[in-house]
Amino acid sequence: MTDKKEIASWWTENPMTYGIEHGTTAFREGEKIEEVGLGSREFFEKADHQLFDWNRPLHNKDGPFGKIFPYQEYRDLPVLEIGCGLGCMSMLWAQRGAKITATDLNPTSVEQTRRRFELFHLDGHIRQEDANNLSFPDETFDYVYSWGVLHHSPDIERSISELFRVLKQGGGFGVMLYNRHSLLHWYHTIYVEGILHGERRFLNHLQLASRYGDGHRQEGNPHIWPVTREEVRQIFAPYISSLNIRLLGTELESTFQFMLPGLSFILPKIVKKAWARRFGWSLWIYGRKG
Repeated sequence: MTDKKEIASWWTENPMTYGIEHGTTAFREGEKIEEVGLGSREFFEKADHQLFDWNRPLHNKDGPFGKIFPYQEYRDLPVLEIGCGLGCMSMLWAQRGAKITATDLNPTSVEQTRRRFELFHLDGHIRQEDANNLSFPDETFDYVYSWGVLHHSPDIERSISELFRVLKQGGGFGVMLYNRHSLLHWYHTIYVEGILHGERRFLNHLQLASRYGDGHRQEGNPHIWPVTREEVRQIFAPYISSLNIRLLGTELESTFQFMLPGLSFILPKIVKKAWARRFGWSLWIYGRKG
């Protein structure tokens, strides 16, 4: 099993900045590339703009990610984020009145999220926590969510168990995990890296997924294991009264362009949406504890 200290160390050195290169603070503005300082207001604004732009189909009148996050239902109630990255989503919840607690395994995320909350004059609790051993009492939060984090856990079953332990009975949850049956994973990891580049001769499936997932140009990510819908149902089954799984294919536009340049301009929108619902990279898993 991958050492969690190794995972924390890698993410400390390679935070999810949404820059041109993973872990960097350079952003493209048209033809211009601009380097900004980590932890500056300008950095947070540029990183947020990039994240929001990638996920435009998930936004609505309630704000970024309003189609998946029930902000209004949990106003003035305790909400937990497991794996806050650099604090963008925690900020969204704080701005909409939630009593947000943001946690992460690596100190860079905790430090930068605290810095963000100071710059934007937001209230929240930001803490360094291990998702496998959360320090909160049972049934502390009304809503718990995690966005693109727990597939980095070498013991995802334990992380999910902890999520539900600290969630109140009847409380809501939302978890985004990478989809092993996605077009992006099949094409980029299995076909290009595994077959064309011959990496499957040296790496098993987990090693391939880890090396060529987040930060693939750095080739050092210690653990990424995308899941299937069947595995999700099995892992979540002991804790839930309701479970929904939605595929988010917001990355397919760029995947099509990478596979066959120009294809995205030819395919009708209805076809793209159908592919997104079946082969998207992100599984959005949501429901209630029961």
